[in-house]
Amino acid sequence: MQDREDRIIDITIEDEMKSAYIDYSMSVIVSRALPDVRDGFKPVHRRVLYAMNEDGNTYDKPTRKCASAVGQVMKYYHPHGDSSIYGTLVRLAQPWNLRYPLVQGQGNFGSIDGDSPAAMRYTESRLNKLASEMLRDIEKDTVDFQNNFDDSTTEPTVLPARFPNLLVNGSAGIAVGMATNMAPHNLGESIDACVAYIDSKGDIDVAGLMSYIKAPDFPTGGFIYGYAGVREAFETGRGRIIIRSRCEIEVHNNHERIIVTEIPYQVNKSELVKSIADLINDKKLDGISGIADESNRKGIRIVIDVKRDANSGVVLNKLYKMTALQSSFSVNNIALVKQRPEDRQGRPQLLNLRDLIHHFIEHRHDVVYRRTQYDLRKAEERVHILEGLIIAVDNIDEVIRIIRAASEPQEAIEQLMVRFNLSLLQARAIVDMRLRALTGLERDKLRAEYEALVKEIAHLKALLADKELRAALIREELLEIKEKYADERRSEIIYAAEEFNPEDFYADDEMIITISHHGYIKRTPLSEFRSQARGGVGAKGSDTRDEDFIEYIYSASMHATMLLFTQMGRCYWLKVYEIPEGAKNTKGRALQNLLNFEPGDRVNAFIRVKNLTKDQDFVSSHYLLFCTKRGVIKKTLLEAYSRPRANGIIAINLAEGDQLVDVALTNGRKEVLIANRNGRAVRFAEDAVRATGRNAMGVRGMTLDEDGRDEVVGMLAVEADTEETILVVSEQGYGKRSLVEDYRKTNRGTKGVKTLNITDKTGELVAFSAITDEHDLMIINRSGITIRVHARDISVQGRATQGVRIIDLKKRGDEIASVCRVLTEEDEPELSEELDPTATSVAPELAEGTATQDQLPQELLDRAMDEDLNK
Repeated sequence: MQDREDRIIDITIEDEMKSAYIDYSMSVIVSRALPDVRDGFKPVHRRVLYAMNEDGNTYDKPTRKCASAVGQVMKYYHPHGDSSIYGTLVRLAQPWNLRYPLVQGQGNFGSIDGDSPAAMRYTESRLNKLASEMLRDIEKDTVDFQNNFDDSTTEPTVLPARFPNLLVNGSAGIAVGMATNMAPHNLGESIDACVAYIDSKGDIDVAGLMSYIKAPDFPTGGFIYGYAGVREAFETGRGRIIIRSRCEIEVHNNHERIIVTEIPYQVNKSELVKSIADLINDKKLDGISGIADESNRKGIRIVIDVKRDANSGVVLNKLYKMTALQSSFSVNNIALVKQRPEDRQGRPQLLNLRDLIHHFIEHRHDVVYRRTQYDLRKAEERVHILEGLIIAVDNIDEVIRIIRAASEPQEAIEQLMVRFNLSLLQARAIVDMRLRALTGLERDKLRAEYEALVKEIAHLKALLADKELRAALIREELLEIKEKYADERRSEIIYAAEEFNPEDFYADDEMIITISHHGYIKRTPLSEFRSQARGGVGAKGSDTRDEDFIEYIYSASMHATMLLFTQMGRCYWLKVYEIPEGAKNTKGRALQNLLNFEPGDRVNAFIRVKNLTKDQDFVSSHYLLFCTKRGVIKKTLLEAYSRPRANGIIAINLAEGDQLVDVALTNGRKEVLIANRNGRAVRFAEDAVRATGRNAMGVRGMTLDEDGRDEVVGMLAVEADTEETILVVSEQGYGKRSLVEDYRKTNRGTKGVKTLNITDKTGELVAFSAITDEHDLMIINRSGITIRVHARDISVQGRATQGVRIIDLKKRGDEIASVCRVLTEEDEPELSEELDPTATSVAPELAEGTATQDQLPQELLDRAMDEDLNK
């Protein structure tokens, strides 16, 4: 009884639970869930590869049943059940899971749709060539071995690993209190980074390594969208990487459809298709008429049919936002690192890119050193034997006499040792020597082998003594791996913003932007306006407040940036999609609610640029040309206005009483024409105006009449060889077109020549524009009436003529407020106010880059080039 009580140890349950949980945690962390930083494997992966290699299940032999490999692993190394072992074996063979698979599978190994593999009794496998590089030289005492679970054999604690497998194939695992999620990378890029680390002798930072490894390279391809997460992951070991599917828009049976050929890493394809279908059925995703999965063994192909009235680009961006077509990969680079060589187990550590490469290179140094020691030992042993054989060959007659005289082999060995001062190994080798070694050829071979081994021993000793020589050898072996197995990147990088751009949710359609006299602005689709014959009375274009009227009308695409210039010389920025949309007969929204105007200021000029903040070459080679009411002109680089500010900036310094009239975007080589209310115009070369800073006042461009009423009404900047004609329109609806050549060149600052014969019937000049036959005119009068007129219907006349009536104002008794040119459309039939919603303008789509040259006729291409709308 006393003995029984002595065997009972009293402990507190809290201490026991704490101790047991810590033991369990360490077991999971070290022996199950986290990879070793040196070879990138968890124990189960390492055991599968080692067991298959030991069993001869290699790439140069036929495949064998997976059940055989699983049985070997479970029998000797991994007593945790066959399902976990087979799952590991399967994953090592799946090309959508591993960037570089290490097992070659035959049979059903599952699919990217999440299908389970066939049972292991049906499937076959073997190691592939790349896996052999992970195990190469393992027989040369390059790594430590430990007893297996039942001490019946030994297993390696790490593999020699000739390439950085952890970096190349990544890893994922959930331990206790921590997890790892490491992205795969391109083999060639990873080796280049390792070589750069070796060349710099470790004196290279993460930024330097990133010049070789641009980003992760996922096995399923796709696009890495944005670079901030990649940089953060490389620098800190943690980051969030956005992955987008590879999608193309193609036309089929006169309607568009989205073709998905690559999906994000670790996304289940069938679940993705189902989620899109559910969104369509639940009416949460508009614009899609159907979806089909046409994938086969050649690759992924998901077909998404887009409705005829929907924009494919907008639908695709909604899919990116609402479905797994765009996913994120959260990097968490935690791996086991041995703090000291004598440590039995590694410790979890968060690693950046440099850390991963550093630990791999150090592992390779250790492997090469131990391999060199092994090779040196074997070479010295062989040299020792060869020395004895050479002595025997040189004294062959006496050797033969001793052997013939001996009664047994042992006696011969002992006599040879005494006679020639040989070791036991040498004497035994002589006794075992075959008679063919006595031939002259064999004697020469012995001496050649001896000399080669002597040189090899010297080289091996040099390797052991010089770390730089070992580094050069590691470098050479890495480049050999790259030459054999490297391939191209699959994941492309898009250096873009991480979040969705608001532009992604707006089709890049052409819009008509109208601004009223009191500063109300709106955008209306160009298709809502219809063409009328010259002299028509027009259609109601906008309802305005009392005493208000439409004063300005412009065309621009939804994604363009609008630079708005006020009469007080300030510049503001506004995206077209930020302008509220309204029908033709609505008044819009006050600009004061959109921009921070100063009291009493108003917009009276704008420039539309497609990529203001992105196209540095464009903004640094183009200019803004300003013209004021008093005839002052100024030229400044567009770059000075490419950094938007919420409160606007000073665009031009104005003299007291002066106002900004017009602004033009130029390339520095255009002809400038300025017209005044009294019907005169001046023409001069743009280079007559020197480029100045943003805050400059400018120089005189045109001398005005001293009648107290004269002022500039417009400025044009045209190419010297332009085919455009100069349009002038008077207050009472008269207008004409004239050739640019009709305006003779004069010096800057002169009064110019007559451009319109001003009479009481015509009224003063109100519009001055450059057009071709391919344009329409949008004419707005002060009562808000809109009319669209074909420019080809307006005759070309001399510059001093009166012109023809282009709009009938007598029925309303008002005056023309503004005239704007737009790209022409085919005449539409007379419609009610409910216009055809499918009416579109094809040429603006080309001009803004949403159509390709092979989709549109040449005349539209030429027109777009003339318009300079590609920016």
